[in-house]
Amino acid sequence: MSRGVESILQDVNSYYSSKIKDFGATAQGVDWNGSVSQQLRFEQLLKIVPPEIRQQGFSLNDIGCGYGALLSHIKQQDMSVDYYGFDLSVAMIEAALEQHGNVSGAQFEVADSCSRVADYSLASGIFNVCQDTAREDWEAYVRTVLESMNACSRKGFSFNCLTSYSDLEYMRDYLYYGDPCFYFDYCKRTFSGQVALLHDYGLYEFTLLVRKAV
Repeated sequence: MSRGVESILQDVNSYYSSKIKDFGATAQGVDWNGSVSQQLRFEQLLKIVPPEIRQQGFSLNDIGCGYGALLSHIKQQDMSVDYYGFDLSVAMIEAALEQHGNVSGAQFEVADSCSRVADYSLASGIFNVCQDTAREDWEAYVRTVLESMNACSRKGFSFNCLTSYSDLEYMRDYLYYGDPCFYFDYCKRTFSGQVALLHDYGLYEFTLLVRKAV
């Protein structure tokens, strides 16, 4: 029997809420191996924002923001951003507010989708943990999220996903490994003719940048 989005979201919420409670505001708290690879992922995702725009100022939706690690990275790079972080997990947003509650130009909200339109939207790691959801149902969920990201992004959006080109001996059955060629084709046909596939930064994953003609 196929699973609906609400059922999937409940599982995602439970999984990540338990992680942040176990590990706190760390890379492990959002189910990444460590901070070095986490920063590398952010660098790829932020390539959606042109260099000349980063200091001029831009608005950003962080989908599945966790405890706000992307915001910390952005501030370290001295970018001028109107930031809005969304996450399903109340525990995640509580951790984000504890870390960044006093940061000017930053807001956080418990939500399963964007409540505002921004210049750009980013999503890091939110498609990785499918648990026992059937592949067909999970991919339908991924497409639903991407459609939402497209709708709330004026200039473009970016996301990452574990790759189906991973070594078999290291793959885990509770994780989702997407076909980068499928998602490149899907994004190019559905959202924009300007799509970049990044699969060359040393991790078993890929990043897609979807730019809109504005």
